[in-house]
Amino acid sequence: MIYACLPPAPGGKPRPLPFYLAMEEHLARNYSGEYFFMWQVDPTVIFGRCQNPFAEVNLDYCRREGISTYRRKSGGGCVYADPDNIMMSYITSSDRVTTTFTRYCDMVADTLRQLGLDASATGRNDILIGDRKVSGNAFYHLHGRGIVHGTMLFDADPARMAMALTPSEAKLRAKGVNSVRSHVTTISEHLPYMTIDRFLEHCRNRLCDSEQQMTPDDIAEIRHIAEEYFTDEWIWGRYSGERNTCRRIDDVGEFAVSADLIPPLRPGDPPRIRKVNLQGDFFLLSDLDEGLLDRLKDVPLTRQAITQALSESQPEDVISGLTKEELTTLLLTALT
Repeated sequence: MIYACLPPAPGGKPRPLPFYLAMEEHLARNYSGEYFFMWQVDPTVIFGRCQNPFAEVNLDYCRREGISTYRRKSGGGCVYADPDNIMMSYITSSDRVTTTFTRYCDMVADTLRQLGLDASATGRNDILIGDRKVSGNAFYHLHGRGIVHGTMLFDADPARMAMALTPSEAKLRAKGVNSVRSHVTTISEHLPYMTIDRFLEHCRNRLCDSEQQMTPDDIAEIRHIAEEYFTDEWIWGRYSGERNTCRRIDDVGEFAVSADLIPPLRPGDPPRIRKVNLQGDFFLLSDLDEGLLDRLKDVPLTRQAITQALSESQPEDVISGLTKEELTTLLLTALT
């Protein structure tokens, strides 16, 4: 695996998070090898592609504390990052996202075990030390390439993390914890004498066998790709401050359903779906609108009509682990 190297940022300050997300895209689009790199940012909250930041992020706290907020292109939930939280990115050729994801998490867990830690890859996206989370990860496809990225809590501040994020009670109950603080651990808690630089060196040496320096042309293209991530349209998108009622599907994720419904023309007829939107921390495998939601336009809000509209679709190819029956029940429960 190749380690993608960057020259120091101008002025020695950390680059903003969108730069690194754009770097993943640049490597996926322009290089065919298997790449890995690590990065650190000033305090930042990153939310998943389908998440509503007004419902998942303590925006007032973030503004007061100077914590940046950005949206990524992968699914999954919110994460908090700061200079003591190492971010990791992995890019490879892949047509099977879940296989790539599992392989990556196993590699990272093995890297931690080589330090004597009781590490394991478990659940949808977590790496644990013992029974507490030290790393959360997400993935997406881009032009036949698999991109996996995630956190590694080296010496993060759980209290600050808990204040910046506002996970729902349903999500916390599903994880069997009472707070963000009780669910996470850090590398430094288990290896108090290891410095962050030594840890970075260990991961790099264990996971990579060569390196490639990003050129000025590479960096110019990365900056160009990053411009989208800074726009209000991308960060806030179709989401608003209105909180939707959330429902959780085990082993799939949390969903909030909103819809624009066409009133029935005659008494007793069901309304029809003009447009439906799904928010949540589920993992996207392909385009949500084209793959699923567009099929529901002008469909009566009944089980039979929704089942027929989805008959030629495969929801599990769009949202990891989601069946047609679960999607149909979700829509009917949320909208009727």
